[in-house]
Amino acid sequence: MSQEIKIGLAGLGNVGAGVYKNLQRNGDLLAERTGARFVVRKIAVHDTTKDRGFCVPAGILTTDWNDLVNDPEIDVIVELIGGVAEASRLVRAALTAKKMVITGNKALLAEEGHELVALAEKEDVPLYFEAAVAGGIPIIKVVREALVGNHIQSIYGIINGTSNYILTRMADAELDYAVALKEAQDLGYAEADPALDVNGGDAAHKAIILAWLSYGLWVKPEQVFVDGVENVCRADIEYARSLGYAIKLLGVVRLDESNRVEVRVQPSLVPSDHILASVNGVFNAVAVRGDVVGETLYYGSGAGQDATSSAVISDLADAAANLDNEAGCQGFAPHGFYGEAMPIDETVSAYYVRLQVRDVHGVIAEITRVIADHAIGISSVDQPKAHGSSELVDLMLVTHPAAFGAMRAALGCIESLSCVGAPPVMMRVENLGA
Repeated sequence: MSQEIKIGLAGLGNVGAGVYKNLQRNGDLLAERTGARFVVRKIAVHDTTKDRGFCVPAGILTTDWNDLVNDPEIDVIVELIGGVAEASRLVRAALTAKKMVITGNKALLAEEGHELVALAEKEDVPLYFEAAVAGGIPIIKVVREALVGNHIQSIYGIINGTSNYILTRMADAELDYAVALKEAQDLGYAEADPALDVNGGDAAHKAIILAWLSYGLWVKPEQVFVDGVENVCRADIEYARSLGYAIKLLGVVRLDESNRVEVRVQPSLVPSDHILASVNGVFNAVAVRGDVVGETLYYGSGAGQDATSSAVISDLADAAANLDNEAGCQGFAPHGFYGEAMPIDETVSAYYVRLQVRDVHGVIAEITRVIADHAIGISSVDQPKAHGSSELVDLMLVTHPAAFGAMRAALGCIESLSCVGAPPVMMRVENLGA
């Protein structure tokens, strides 16, 4: 006989609908594998009359999520309403009512995760969130379970499918950014307002969660350096390719030599022979380096109804096992408990810089002098072709590793030069083997 797990589902949008439909479709399979029969007892929605394209028994719909929290028969509440304020009230109420909670809400966890985890521990009920990072890739379980015997040294992730699709199309089809974005919107890969995806904010939320899992530090959103893909152009992609790199939006989490945690998101030049460089389209991939296992890579669909609902259902299976064992809150001790985020200006890497300069005598000498004055070495300089107008030409250069603060100061001085006609574009050149 299967144990019956009663679920309160908050939200029946894209992911919520996927959870509901896939529980119906694979209910027998789940019962065979977990010994539990999952029953959706109540669903909280904004509008109970909306046509969702599939059948939901009218009797289980409600417009008040308190009906889920206050139902004594509901064992697990799945929060998929999105946003922060309302979702926070729901999750806190559910945990206080001693109900297990599953959420895919990365923004909520990035902003309030430290408080919610503490509340879950206080109430001795689990909080699951596999769906919050990288959709169908089980990266949360990897860090918490599969790599439990490792000190996590670094995590590099392509963790936003929209940005990765745009960069892929710019590279493969030689599209400009605006055209690639419009294509992504037409195909449903990008929202009508794509800001959170293309400006790096979505990836930053996920990086914060990975940093906590790895190092026990809840980095505040304002401590994470975030740069998006809006200023990447075809010239950058073409020049990066000529140097043996692909441009990817990377979320980076790593521990430095002085045990400070570095968390950042930005377009980066990735060596073309590294497997991350070949992750294309809307797919995600996360490379995790542990001191015992070395580098491991996890690849798959990072978003979408089925991929994300798969992660939610995985958490439901864990919740069922927890209920069966009456284990209470399943604690997790990250690698140490580091108390400091590394200031972005102290992070070190090599850099790619694209300048638009007036094609006059002495320009290169003037720019290289400014960079040298900031104690930064240059490994290559190239002036491939005209750009924008006959008066301006592109000037590309790659530096040796330097502190980010020194690089920003140098570019500030360069931008003020009369020979420079537009703000510089700068991207990191990542050494993924370090």
